[in-house]
Amino acid sequence: MPKQKLSKKNINELLENISDKYPAKKIRNEDINKYDFHRPNRISQNQVRTLQSIHENFAEIFSYYLVSKLQTTVNIITTAVDQLFYSEYILSVSNPSCLYVFSIEGTDGSGILEISPELALIIVERLLGGNADAEPKARTITAIEQTVIRGIIEHALTDLKNAWKSISDIGFRYQRLEQEADFVQIAPSSEIVIVISFDVYIGSQTFLLNLCFPTFALEEVLAKLNRQQVTSSSMPVSIKKTKENILTVNQQISTTYLPVVAELGKTSITVTELLDLKNGDILKLKKRVDEEIEVIIAGKRKLAARPGTVEGKKAVRIIRPLTEDDLYEEDIYS
Repeated sequence: MPKQKLSKKNINELLENISDKYPAKKIRNEDINKYDFHRPNRISQNQVRTLQSIHENFAEIFSYYLVSKLQTTVNIITTAVDQLFYSEYILSVSNPSCLYVFSIEGTDGSGILEISPELALIIVERLLGGNADAEPKARTITAIEQTVIRGIIEHALTDLKNAWKSISDIGFRYQRLEQEADFVQIAPSSEIVIVISFDVYIGSQTFLLNLCFPTFALEEVLAKLNRQQVTSSSMPVSIKKTKENILTVNQQISTTYLPVVAELGKTSITVTELLDLKNGDILKLKKRVDEEIEVIIAGKRKLAARPGTVEGKKAVRIIRPLTEDDLYEEDIYS
């Protein structure tokens, strides 16, 4: 007996019967996770949180080292852990910049420690004894400045290794400095890289610091990452390092010399008067003979004093600390 063919009408009736018996399951919008096939995430959220913890540990250790070297307040905050195409990271780098390329030991990969030129110049100025009160303009750093700052970068990589120690014995070794991003190629343009961003606070100024790792160089290490390992293993290391650094900082600060200046007074003259100055001329200062003078410590007005002599040398007797009112009046009348 030949098989009977179904008409279009029969097929529609069958489909309607099926849909009535087995209604389609409704899917809530919150059950759907967006996935960007153009930019796939190579590391999980748990791994991101672990990387955040590792580099918060690094930021803490490195900031204490900078305090001891620069003799000023330093605070480093981990602000983000991002996954980008390497081409996107390179486009985000300003020119000139300071890109310190380092090898990732045990792998064929390299990473980048990026700092802004302004941060590099501030570090150099502080290391050479300057105050670094004003933020310098971005420029390429000279060969001498590169030599001065290299020790800081190498120590940063040592601190980075210590921060990673709870997860892996991975190490980082300084290779070279590049000041133009186009000359650095640690990964193909389409490779996903991990970029950890930091804000570096030195005094009242804020600077940029980034770490860039290609994911292919960290595949084995990333497989080990979980938050439990970091909280149970690396935090004691961090606490130990913190105590050691606090002791070091206290020892170095206690023996640090600060410049002290006793300012007798001020006046102002015109350019014409300046050009006419000659030996024997007298400049009349604004302070009276019986007025207190100011003592300036490390560039800051701190104390009121009276001038005199001790054992044949000029000296000052400290009267009191300067108040905010004293400093306000000085600003008005200076």
